[in-house]
Amino acid sequence: MQRIKGTGGPYQKLFAMIGYVDTGKSFLGCISYDLEDKLELTDEQKEKLSRQDGLQHKDRAEVLAYHKCFGNKYELAEQFRDVSRLSKRVENPVFHFALRLAPDDTCTKDKLIEIGEACAREFEVQDNQYLIILHKDTPEPHIHIVANRVGYDGKVAKDSNSYRRMAALCRRLEKQYNLTKVLSPRKFLPKEQRSIPRHDQRREKLRNDIQRTLEQVTRYQDFEQRMQALGYQVIKGRGIAFVDNKKVRIKGSEVGFSLSKIEQILHIGTELAAKQAKKTVFETAIQQQATKYPAITPMQKLRLQTWQASQREKSPVFLIQQEIINLTQQLNHLLYDLMKPEYGGQSINPELLKEAKRKKKKKGRSL
Repeated sequence: MQRIKGTGGPYQKLFAMIGYVDTGKSFLGCISYDLEDKLELTDEQKEKLSRQDGLQHKDRAEVLAYHKCFGNKYELAEQFRDVSRLSKRVENPVFHFALRLAPDDTCTKDKLIEIGEACAREFEVQDNQYLIILHKDTPEPHIHIVANRVGYDGKVAKDSNSYRRMAALCRRLEKQYNLTKVLSPRKFLPKEQRSIPRHDQRREKLRNDIQRTLEQVTRYQDFEQRMQALGYQVIKGRGIAFVDNKKVRIKGSEVGFSLSKIEQILHIGTELAAKQAKKTVFETAIQQQATKYPAITPMQKLRLQTWQASQREKSPVFLIQQEIINLTQQLNHLLYDLMKPEYGGQSINPELLKEAKRKKKKKGRSL
């Protein structure tokens, strides 16, 4: 199979239904991938992951629907190949689709079957062989559809404008099933709206709220409580995510603050607070000790100050002060690196570039 193409855009990756579509040559390869567990994981690793995240990594695939096909992966592949031979001109007879819901969106299996059938209709393979498969190893429900582009009449379903068609399908399904809705890809907006920069203020606000909170606390518990007070639900697992009052879920890593970075900052902050407290204790002890000595002459005072200066770099207060300076610099550098502005340019979607290049080559050959 070729690399899968997405419906594009960081907004969709974060907040909405994602649709993928691709074509390929091997029915067996595609069906095997969709029906089997991840080959790189052992049974022990699958069980360990399942205990950690509560997902199903062993026997992750469930066939929700067979349409004009049946059997195991070998039987299915052979049935698909038999029908594909009705067309001698198609090079890539496999249609492979995947549809993943947005975080916090849920659907029953019956609804997922309806979504899979809607995808088959959109790409005009509703009368062809296809199967709908549910994968259970990801937090967001997602299905795969393997379809035969060749129908029983020998006609081949078109794969042109697949990006546009999949994006439009996702937006319709979001409305139909009351799922999380997002902006459409820029390419398909009206001309007067395409030039308007899209600035994700939600992500920027979260980023700034995390930074300000980290500057005020040194314990994770305090960090979580302050973020909750700002209106966020904090979800901590192997990573960290934040859900705002609009039920939009954003991973910390997507705004530059992964769980490991947050813990690193809090750890440095805790060390810094401990060093500052230790310094205060030493300074207080020195002041108390000084009050015990009787008054000294100016000459004795000068000799004492000279001796103290020579011993300055060996004193506990000086050493702790240096540690505080080093920790402060380390924390400031870390925060600076995290808060550096990301590239904000409106780059062209790479899939659109590929599509434009294909069209240009095709036009050149036709001339």
